[in-house]
Amino acid sequence: MRNPGDIGRRVVARREELGLTREQVAARAGTAADYLRYVEERPTASPGTGFLIRLAAALETTVAQLRGSDADLPPGIGRAAYHPELTELDPGECWARLSTHGVGRVSVSTPDGPAIVPVNYTVVDGAVAFSTARGTTPALAAGAEAAFEVDHIDEALSEGWSVLVVGRAEWVTDPAATGRLVGAAHSAPWAGGDRELWVRITPDRVTGHRITAR
Repeated sequence: MRNPGDIGRRVVARREELGLTREQVAARAGTAADYLRYVEERPTASPGTGFLIRLAAALETTVAQLRGSDADLPPGIGRAAYHPELTELDPGECWARLSTHGVGRVSVSTPDGPAIVPVNYTVVDGAVAFSTARGTTPALAAGAEAAFEVDHIDEALSEGWSVLVVGRAEWVTDPAATGRLVGAAHSAPWAGGDRELWVRITPDRVTGHRITAR
């Protein structure tokens, strides 16, 4: 069973993703900012369905996403927009979406065949880097050409984007370079464990696409 407090954390995350203040969201949802604060900060808060419907609309998402009831399902389970449009992203737009960090997917060749695995990544000096450990699947990317992909899906609007980085992946062995990566990392790997070695992908090409509803 999901922790009721997860609703508050999801509300905060979505509100910050949209760049909205608590007061702005409260006004959109037709509720008091103090009550929204209560929902966000109290793990025991259990708002009613009517409030969640208004709040989901204010946050341009769904009640299921706020409740986390779709957390064990793959993204993109909704229907396509009526008039979707696929466009290319220019290099600047690609790097803007890569941002400084996040979770992406790296392709590797394993003894059992190709694999794609998620990693926490950091962007430093025009390259994508991630920390790992020898003997792990992500470590197999080092020493070969690799593809790295990151994407985002807006379930409520059936929109999204993806960015693909292709280039040579190498171990980072210079202590100064490793120090810069450690200092720039937003988070330790979500997978946990001892992952103090870094792999850096130097891009040969960066491409991206966006789906919007017209």
